[in-house]
Amino acid sequence: MLNDLFAVMAPTLVGTLIGWIWAKKSIPFPADFVSKLVMYIGTPCLFMSVMSQVHVSVDEVGKMAGAFALSLGIMALISVIIIRLMGLDMRAYLPPLIFPNNGNMGLPICLFAIGQEGLALALAPFMVMVLAQFTLGLFIVAPNDGSVWRRCRNIILHPIIISMVISVLLLTQYWTLPRWISNTVDVMGGFAIPLMMITLGVSLARFRLTLWAKTLFFSVLRVIGGAAIGILICKWLNITGNEEIVITLQMAMPMAVMNYVIALEYDRKADEVAAMVLMSTLVGFAFLPFLIYWLKMA
Repeated sequence: MLNDLFAVMAPTLVGTLIGWIWAKKSIPFPADFVSKLVMYIGTPCLFMSVMSQVHVSVDEVGKMAGAFALSLGIMALISVIIIRLMGLDMRAYLPPLIFPNNGNMGLPICLFAIGQEGLALALAPFMVMVLAQFTLGLFIVAPNDGSVWRRCRNIILHPIIISMVISVLLLTQYWTLPRWISNTVDVMGGFAIPLMMITLGVSLARFRLTLWAKTLFFSVLRVIGGAAIGILICKWLNITGNEEIVITLQMAMPMAVMNYVIALEYDRKADEVAAMVLMSTLVGFAFLPFLIYWLKMA
């Protein structure tokens, strides 16, 4: 079983380590360019590639999206209470606790834990997280100057949103992509996950840990608390099998690097958010093998 667990975690660990070493060696890495490449080309193509090849029912996708959205809502409610009790800045601390790293880390782990079906199922929570982070997330952190509304309008035309619509149509209408499009999105989507992992490593190498106690507390809340919420929601909604594994894993992901980017842009304690992203990722790497083992044995 240990070999199986290592096989699941190794690609993510190795990919992240490559990025970390790359940054520590001071080799130039155009993180902004690579992130845009993944966001605007790789991930949209990955959506369409997976959804055109793996057969998952519309009911499954809807159930996964609904369960994950409910789980995020409960995490948000718990986080609001804790942040208020601690007297901290809601705009700075709430988004990192709500929005997990379902892309750079969640998609690869679900892929290697379950296979192509796991990746297909994991796309539903990822869709929910992307929509929530670029709408609700921006409402939380941005000043009330109308910029949020402009950003929300731009989201509608984002390639990821367009690819989501196409993916839903492929599922609901049982369409198939022309072969030339299918081959193209397969190739273009193939670079998304490796670049996600390497970029994650580069980003983590640039962060520094500060305020250890608070950072560790919020990291454990995000990772272990998120897993607990995912498990409880699955039990409540009677979600089992691979669907339960994916919901739980996606809820157990550490804080998304995008939280740091947004905090930096809107001046919301970016250094502390960076420390929480780093610490929660370390907690995630330590905790996830045990969680995967438990989920597969259950």
